[in-house]
Amino acid sequence: MTELAILPWRRRPARAAGDFVSPAVRTIAREHGIDTSTIAGRGHDGRVTRADALGAIAGSTPRAGDEVVPFSPIRRRTATALLASKRTVPHALEVVAADYAAVDGARRGSGLTALPFVARAVIDALREYPLMNATTRDDDASVVVHRAVHLGIAVDLDFEGLVVPIVRDADGLRLRALAAAIRNLAARARARKLAPDDLAGGTFTITNPGASRTWISFPVINRPQVGILATDGVSKQVVADGDGRIRVAVLGHLSCAFDHRAVDCAYTGAFLGRVREIVETRRWEREL
Repeated sequence: MTELAILPWRRRPARAAGDFVSPAVRTIAREHGIDTSTIAGRGHDGRVTRADALGAIAGSTPRAGDEVVPFSPIRRRTATALLASKRTVPHALEVVAADYAAVDGARRGSGLTALPFVARAVIDALREYPLMNATTRDDDASVVVHRAVHLGIAVDLDFEGLVVPIVRDADGLRLRALAAAIRNLAARARARKLAPDDLAGGTFTITNPGASRTWISFPVINRPQVGILATDGVSKQVVADGDGRIRVAVLGHLSCAFDHRAVDCAYTGAFLGRVREIVETRRWEREL
């Protein structure tokens, strides 16, 4: 009988995660400058899969030295609402440049920012263009046009997320009272002292990225509202008048995103033009 040689069993040497890849995955990584040894494999026995490599290319897979930062509860809630808005609402954007000279002249020494002036202009323009002060119904086939303006003001929570508390019956407030209401809501939001009712029932929203000197913004609509206005940064710019004379103007963009199912570009453009007109021509000193 032939004798069989019994060889000692040998364990396969452990391979580093980056070495445990197929030629196809290695080719993908090489083409995109990715070091496979920095990728945590999620395949069988730690194999680096094609999905792992593509995730690393897209930046979604942690690599050596990266930090994973979980979304805060506020960011998770915001993400849910914004994704629902983008999936449901056909967003469109219109932008105008407004001359803030009249606002700047009035607010010197008042302690007010430009935001309440714009908010006051928006409120008055909504009276003339009420379809912007509306919310879509659950059937997505009709809107409710609201008589009162319940104005949402987006508040940044020290870069941890945004909340949108509501100024109730903002159409009944003059400039200083409106400014005080906005300040109060912002302070309560940052102190985490808002009640659920403070965040519900808005009919139009204003967000103010211009505090960071933005140029043009495309805000996401606060569904089921029809529109949202972003106030961008204000700066001095050289412009030409209608008669060709050069002057220095104090300009800032007003960016309005709207639900194209409820209103069209012509209506939104007319609304936005009216907001600009009020900002530029109102005798603001009379309200201070």
